[in-house]
Amino acid sequence: MPDVYPVPGVAGVQLSNWAPHFGWISRHPAFLPYAEPPTLLQEAHRVFGPPMTIVEKADSTFTEDKQIYHRLMERVRRKGALCRHLLAQDHFDLVMVVFTESHTAAHQFWNYRPESPTPTNGQSALTHAIRDVYQAIDREFSSLLEQLPSEANIFVVSSVGIEGCYPTTGLTEAFCRQLGYQASPEPAAFSLHPLSLARRMLPESWRVALSRHLPRDTRERLLADQFRSGTNWQKTTAFALPAFYNGLIRVNLRGREPQGIVSPGAEYEALLDRLESDLRQLIDPQTGKPAVQSITRPGDLFGCSPPAVFPDLWVRWQPTSHFMDRVIHPKAELVQPRPEFFRNSNHSCNGFVAAAGPSISRRGDLGEIEVLDLAPTFLALMGEPVPQNLTGKIIAGMGGA
Repeated sequence: MPDVYPVPGVAGVQLSNWAPHFGWISRHPAFLPYAEPPTLLQEAHRVFGPPMTIVEKADSTFTEDKQIYHRLMERVRRKGALCRHLLAQDHFDLVMVVFTESHTAAHQFWNYRPESPTPTNGQSALTHAIRDVYQAIDREFSSLLEQLPSEANIFVVSSVGIEGCYPTTGLTEAFCRQLGYQASPEPAAFSLHPLSLARRMLPESWRVALSRHLPRDTRERLLADQFRSGTNWQKTTAFALPAFYNGLIRVNLRGREPQGIVSPGAEYEALLDRLESDLRQLIDPQTGKPAVQSITRPGDLFGCSPPAVFPDLWVRWQPTSHFMDRVIHPKAELVQPRPEFFRNSNHSCNGFVAAAGPSISRRGDLGEIEVLDLAPTFLALMGEPVPQNLTGKIIAGMGGA
């Protein structure tokens, strides 16, 4: 829900991007607060105050973290007050509320939690900061529940979890290049283009430091330019797509890529098999265990092999409590420098769901459920027909199934 615009014509009130998780997005003109009806923006400003932009900061100081903590707690309180104000205006058939502060807190205060492998000594003021934010959200939920009718069915859903993990930005590219899948460009003639001169003359650490002061759009253009010009596409069979944590590998497929050289069919499938085999041989020397947790072929998963848009392989690196700066392959040692974006936590694939209400007959642990099952379950609970094109199913014990 936080990633969509309000839907025009729906009876009720909708407020989007008022206090989102991504602080930098809130400053982009395309992601300004929206409301239906539009007059709701003025009302939200009156009750809540101006939108509070809280930007997650991976390289923050303890003082900055304390400031972020107090701002998150204040935003939870204000958001709860705004939701109660809106809820009191009418009897609604459906109420959806998102508190993104728990997500920001989990990343920002990951090192302060008691079980952290790298505890921050002498900074006990934030030892339970993550728990504090969750408890603050729980209190606001409790107040909201008091305003709902007794026949309401309640769901609390987390889209993801959080786990210890460092960026693997450079490992996937090192894998593709050092094992011969992605070829480097031929030495070019000397160029007087400013970007070429900068890449030749400035150390990478300097270029990274300077890029932090550039607008985000400019940095994206520089990254795209480097991606295009940094590969010899006539000799490349597979290449890495830029990604912070997951490895995304795309085959240079003839007929799909601008300069594809790999033929669809048997050659394509054989290349995927070889890529998977090499990936499964990677070892983290610090643990002595496989560096890759799982490999998925989106084309097979979604029935569209080879995929038109998705990567051909999605590599999930092993979550670790240390930065995996190198991994070992029988034919090479893959090394990645510390990236500009350096955070020690990431999203796990498992969130949680809890439900209660008169239409919820199930009790106890539901076990693993698919996220795609939520939409048909919600529709069934509201007495709405479930479209046949939805691939999920109604969760047993909910909505009469």
